[in-house]
Amino acid sequence: MKKTVLTILFAFCITVVATAQTEYHVSATSGSDANKGLKEKPFKTISAAAKVAKPGDVITVHAGTYRESIEPETGGTSETKRITYQAAKGEKVIVKGSEVVKKWTKLENDTWKAVVPNTFFGNHNPFNIQIKGDWFWPKKGRIDHTGCVYLNGKWLMEAEKKEEVLTKAKTNDPLWFAEVDNQNTIIYAQFIGVDPNKELIEVNARETIFYPKKAFVNYITVKGFTMCHAATNWAPPTDGQKGLIGTNWSKGWIIENNDISYSKCSGVALGKYSDEWDKEEGTTESYYGTINRALANKWNKDNIGSHIVRNNTIAFCEQTGIVGSMGCSFSTITGNIIHDINIIRLFDGAEQAGIKFHGAIDVQIIGNQIYRADRGIWLDWMAQGAVVANNLMYENTRQDLFLEVDHGPMTMYNNIFLSKENVLMNSSGAAFAHNLFGGKFNVIQGEQRKTPYHKSHSTEIVDIVDNRSGDVRFVNNLFVNGGSSKGYDKAELEMVFKGNVYLKDSEMSVFDKDNILKPDFDANVKLLTEKNGMYLEINLDKSLATEGKRTLVSTDNLGKAFVPNLPFENANGTKLIINKDYNGAKRLETNSSPGPFEIKNNGIQKIKVW
Repeated sequence: MKKTVLTILFAFCITVVATAQTEYHVSATSGSDANKGLKEKPFKTISAAAKVAKPGDVITVHAGTYRESIEPETGGTSETKRITYQAAKGEKVIVKGSEVVKKWTKLENDTWKAVVPNTFFGNHNPFNIQIKGDWFWPKKGRIDHTGCVYLNGKWLMEAEKKEEVLTKAKTNDPLWFAEVDNQNTIIYAQFIGVDPNKELIEVNARETIFYPKKAFVNYITVKGFTMCHAATNWAPPTDGQKGLIGTNWSKGWIIENNDISYSKCSGVALGKYSDEWDKEEGTTESYYGTINRALANKWNKDNIGSHIVRNNTIAFCEQTGIVGSMGCSFSTITGNIIHDINIIRLFDGAEQAGIKFHGAIDVQIIGNQIYRADRGIWLDWMAQGAVVANNLMYENTRQDLFLEVDHGPMTMYNNIFLSKENVLMNSSGAAFAHNLFGGKFNVIQGEQRKTPYHKSHSTEIVDIVDNRSGDVRFVNNLFVNGGSSKGYDKAELEMVFKGNVYLKDSEMSVFDKDNILKPDFDANVKLLTEKNGMYLEINLDKSLATEGKRTLVSTDNLGKAFVPNLPFENANGTKLIINKDYNGAKRLETNSSPGPFEIKNNGIQKIKVW
């Protein structure tokens, strides 16, 4: 009996030890990396805490500015045994990839010069590293670098030639230029009407702020930080993709409630890993090889993806707000505000968007606000099972949404599309339900590229086939003020149109026979920004809901995507039912309203959308 009791007690003690959680503390103002990270004796750097953290531990970072690149070597082991990096409650924690530069010398006009020893940058001098990679298209004559100069936190533009930065500065576009020799980096910069020796001048010094060097560092949470100033390089789908913060090739990260800004290329990166094929020529054929190698490197739901990126503000990145090639699979992107992506436009390429994913299998992009981006959301190759819902998108340069060479099933519902061009498609197997379209819907015909489709809710490839236009369902959508479905007049595959409403200045496809057309009814849509949020001002009438017959959109009535022969369903394989509107109001089971909102009143109304 005593032996049994002792055995149980021993087992209990082992369990307690195994599940004990340590909270480490970090303070830039009162800490030392010689300490043990206790609340009374905190570490000075986040990196010091990262070196000792074990699964289940929490790292609490206190107010201050931290200039470091955190490269965690250890991750968690499960959803309940993760390593959490968090800003202390109510405290402002700023992590920067930049360093302060002083001792500026005045030249002419508004131009100043600083001479910085190359040792200042260690082994990574962003002013000597060119931006390059697959599908990167520099402008003729330009060499772009990952370096940058900041005046009081905001970046200046890189000049093409030294002569440009020596001339009189343009008010809205001050410039910088750098020369690097064997010993020094000489930085020329325009500071309009200010003395840089009396202001905060910073320069990029680190490639990333939070990124593990190795793959399979899983189950990490990063929350509550302000992170800025990263010298990231171009992140195409064939290369190791690095962002200001990134997951490398891993599973189960949570990136939430952060303010992420001023990354030279990408803000958040969700894979892929680096290998010897990085910087290979970017072609369709080379990406086949990338996919096959990823499959051999554990690209499956058990090992890769399932990240959560939520409630962050991501801004001022010149490639993407969030990027991911296959490492993004099975992830959820929700509640984020993403804006001012690729607005300087010093270089071009095929990878710029608020969100740019390849291999977005079962990815849920729900409830985000995306504006002033090159494209809002761009799902390229293998977006099988993806859901794009309840997003607010406007003022995007090219399109709000681009679905490129995907076979579906993909479901887009309750979205507010307000840019001049709402959607670009050269994919099939899509369902658009209860969206508000306020711009063009363009379709690319005759796409020659062949791309993979997969087994249901899996990365396993079934076949590689061509991308014909069509096999798209438009159900219960509201087209207003330039909205159009005419892009599908020449569809190659069968189309489905049900319950759509077209108001003034909108156009319908020749295939849409089951619709309500009111060419004299002006929705007069406006997006208003007020102190307590954003509102959609729109003219509606309850008759738009009562005329015609509409049923709840669900797996049962959407059919199957033609190429994979798979149903439109939830990521977990359960039945999809669109029974709530943009703001969560219950939809009527019979005659639910067209568009993202249940229509309850007549006339001009203001609906809160953010």
